[in-house]
Amino acid sequence: MFIDEIKVYAKAGHGGPGCVAFHREAYITKGGPSGGNGGRGGSVILQADHDLNNLIQQYYVPRLIAPDGEGGMGKGMDGHAGKDLIVKVPCGTLVWRLPSAPKPVAEDEEDDGELETEGKPTFFPTAISKRGLIRSATGTRAQEIDLSQEPEESSDGKMPAPQGELVADLTENGQQFVLCKAGRGGLGNRNFATSRHQTPRFAQPGEDGDEGEFILELRIVAEVGLVGYPNAGKSTLLTAISKARPKIAAYPFTTLTPQIGIVEYPVDFKRLTVCDVPGLIEGAHNNVGLGHKFLRHIQRCKILVLLLDMAGTDNRKPWDDYKQLLRELELYDPALVKKPRLVVANKIDEAVAEEYLKQFKKKFKKVSVLPISAAFDHGMEKFRQTIREKVEELSKE
Repeated sequence: MFIDEIKVYAKAGHGGPGCVAFHREAYITKGGPSGGNGGRGGSVILQADHDLNNLIQQYYVPRLIAPDGEGGMGKGMDGHAGKDLIVKVPCGTLVWRLPSAPKPVAEDEEDDGELETEGKPTFFPTAISKRGLIRSATGTRAQEIDLSQEPEESSDGKMPAPQGELVADLTENGQQFVLCKAGRGGLGNRNFATSRHQTPRFAQPGEDGDEGEFILELRIVAEVGLVGYPNAGKSTLLTAISKARPKIAAYPFTTLTPQIGIVEYPVDFKRLTVCDVPGLIEGAHNNVGLGHKFLRHIQRCKILVLLLDMAGTDNRKPWDDYKQLLRELELYDPALVKKPRLVVANKIDEAVAEEYLKQFKKKFKKVSVLPISAAFDHGMEKFRQTIREKVEELSKE
């Protein structure tokens, strides 16, 4: 299962309360206050890890709750701090903080047997304040849900685009972000003793930890992104240049999730990461096909490889595919069209491919095309070297 977007609830631990205690020992009268401080709670921390490639862990554990701090004790002993909850996420994870729900307002006024305030119904909070409101009138009670405030799901039932504040972008291995900060522990009564008030009988309660709902969105970090129509040969190309083994079949949409491959150069041990996204079709930017959900994964790529089926296997012309791919990328994000790209003509071993390649070059005279045949390992060495040179050129800038 590939999960690249998930909604989680995070809650940091509360600080432990301070203790109210007094020193009691033989032959020591009026030993004075000795209440210890409460321990701080545990924080919820996200940590980027390059060994992960999707958010499957958060799919099964969407509630990230850190432990509370212990309360203070007598004899000046402080409570233990809560252990921080470190949650590992893949590199390239964006963190969106969703707006918090408004706090419910309770009204206790009655008017002629009906609970109203200036023509508006009265609301009472439930035991869990964020679970909605209880509306009471004329002896009946019901839960009121404002559907206008609920996020609308798309027609295919998938999660809508994140709506909130972008608070973190975890791209480097080991990079950490405090998602929810823990509450501080309360001070014990020994901290409040003064010369005028030597026996304080009060202590501080611990502070509440932060909490909230977040959306974790994964955008794969890769140097090279493979973009093309279904059956263009992207999975075959990824298999030819790396040790990745995606499913390959002779029907459209064989690839349902992004696939990652590592291209290795044994001479100097250089490595490049290549991302193969599901095939794009017309209208992919507008929730058509599979590509609309995975276009985000090529936004971080340094270069884009537009893979064209030069043999026209599915009765499509290569030049039409090229123009449509550029159009879909521009409609989704204009910045994608400005990225350096490499046009690759696949299936050049077919008889009709040579003629189509000539027509393509006539229509796009300024576009450089690299002919390959991924299925028969033709032109693979030149392709590997070309993508490496382009990535190294961008690294120098």
